[in-house]
Amino acid sequence: MNRSSDRKLFVLDTNVLMHDPASLFRFQEHDLFIPMIVLEELDQCKKGISDIARNARQTSRFLDELIGRTMLSEIRDGIPLSRLDVAKQQNEGCSGRLFFQTNRLESVLPDDMPGNLPDNSILASTLALVRDDTERQVVLVSKDINLRIKASILGLIAEDYHNDQVLDDISHLYSGAQLLPNDFWETHGHSMESWKDPTGRTFYRVSGPLVKSWYVNQFVYLDNESEFEAIVRSKDNGSAVLELAKDYRSAQHAVWGIQARNREQNFALNVLMDPSIDFVTLLGTAGTGKTLLTLASGLMMTLEGKGYREIIMTRETVPLGEDIGFLPGTEEEKMSPWMGALHDNLELLSGADPLNNTQWERGATQQLLMSKITVRSLNFMRGRTFLNRFLILDEAQNLTSKQIKTLITRAGPGTKIVCLGDIAQIDTPYLTGTTSGLTYAVDRFKNWPHAAHISMRRGERSRLADFAAEVL
Repeated sequence: MNRSSDRKLFVLDTNVLMHDPASLFRFQEHDLFIPMIVLEELDQCKKGISDIARNARQTSRFLDELIGRTMLSEIRDGIPLSRLDVAKQQNEGCSGRLFFQTNRLESVLPDDMPGNLPDNSILASTLALVRDDTERQVVLVSKDINLRIKASILGLIAEDYHNDQVLDDISHLYSGAQLLPNDFWETHGHSMESWKDPTGRTFYRVSGPLVKSWYVNQFVYLDNESEFEAIVRSKDNGSAVLELAKDYRSAQHAVWGIQARNREQNFALNVLMDPSIDFVTLLGTAGTGKTLLTLASGLMMTLEGKGYREIIMTRETVPLGEDIGFLPGTEEEKMSPWMGALHDNLELLSGADPLNNTQWERGATQQLLMSKITVRSLNFMRGRTFLNRFLILDEAQNLTSKQIKTLITRAGPGTKIVCLGDIAQIDTPYLTGTTSGLTYAVDRFKNWPHAAHISMRRGERSRLADFAAEVL
């Protein structure tokens, strides 16, 4: 190998390549090493229609294009990663080389770590590289926590693959709302303008030091007796236009019989009921009202407002693996066991009108509501285009950034997408709060004037549920 003290040598685990095939081009000037067992594992995982299989095939295609008609001597000297156009698209500073294992690397593993296991074989290769290449640092990169632990026990440097992390710390995720200081009007109201539009909405134009930190469709509020709550509608030359938020806590503004119970729910209803906002993300723990508020808004805008043709609800079926085919029935019937939240909330919404006080009336109302709601599986979203639909994606925290991109790009004219999720309840392997597709969407859409986000923290399910969430 060509050695250089300022270049590191990264040994890639299979799960890194299956997680992100373009990881080959994201190590800047550093060199990469792929053990032979990694190629074997890629070959075993390439069959199927899952994202893992697709990524395995894409990785193999990248490797095939890199090797091309390269002679064995050139492979041993390292293949320049910059020879592919995709390298320039992913990283302008991609100048490292790719090395393959071309001979058996002898290394002594502890007796209780047999080398015929894939992970241990990767460890053995890394130990051999550390022994043979003393002029630079050798780092094992893996998404597997246990492999990184074993590597550390053996004295190896092991790291997670961080390139797809949206944030270094999930606590820094954009919340969608900002508490204003009590002296806000003193510091920002010296040149304030206020007016009402023909529909009765109230606007304020303010300027001051806080304006530069705001985002369009972000909520700002004062936590005092004034109960001031507003949404940032635009920013321009150091000033911002604020619109007074509608109060959905009052009965006359109830949405399908549902009233907001706290400030965050009121903020959520403001953006859910706003036809100018095409993309909404609601993040919060169980019981914060994400699904109920979204369904109520969707029904109001579909059945009464006639703004959408129907509501489409879907979610990731993580425990079923990659296929829902073994469940009987149609697509909707197969998805029914995963839509318990939909049925529970529809039961509440169908009885929200006090006039519907008989079982027959509630049943008729629920049947009417279900006629406007379609349940779909994420497995069959690819290639579709949704026109004038109110699309709800539940459990969005379990999607990767590529999966959530696939879904959002299905939206046609007049479609609104609402993503719901709880970052603390991720079930997908190798996904964390900082790499979840939901986190990715929140961060990337916060600057778009037709998107909004609210982090909901206060549970409103019941006093029992709230106390259990606090003490258990």
